[in-house]
Amino acid sequence: MDSYLVLKTLHILSATILIGTGAGIAFFMFMAARSKNIPAIYFTSKYVVLADWIFTAPAIITQLITGFLLMEDLGYSYNSPWFHWAIVLFIFIGLCWIPVVVIQYRLRNLAKTAVKTKQIDPEFYTLMRIWTLLGIPAFSAIILLLWIMVFKPFHIT
Repeated sequence: MDSYLVLKTLHILSATILIGTGAGIAFFMFMAARSKNIPAIYFTSKYVVLADWIFTAPAIITQLITGFLLMEDLGYSYNSPWFHWAIVLFIFIGLCWIPVVVIQYRLRNLAKTAVKTKQIDPEFYTLMRIWTLLGIPAFSAIILLLWIMVFKPFHIT
């Protein structure tokens, strides 16, 4: 089988996992927090952290590796505007995602404490707002990056 097709398939599959997991995590965490149902919040936050390590982290690594291998395989220049936009967006998404992961651990821990105390610390909702405010531009950047990957609107050399 052609190595290009294998790389492209892995690249598309990992992008799909990133988008799907990101949307799913955001939806379920947001809805659990809105419910104010402490056991549901804890259950959801616990599995959101796990999902990021099982799905998101490997997909990010796969994106990076297959992206560079595809660049090499296709002979694309690392100096092209297309690549610069792609890498800037990738880094931006990562800079949003890293604090989101840290916040998710804190949210999970606050939810675990809330199960015992039967009361949600107000910090939980403050962190949820920050989590959401980081997630919106990151997810928007993922969609923009996907558009750039598909349509390649900038000159490729």
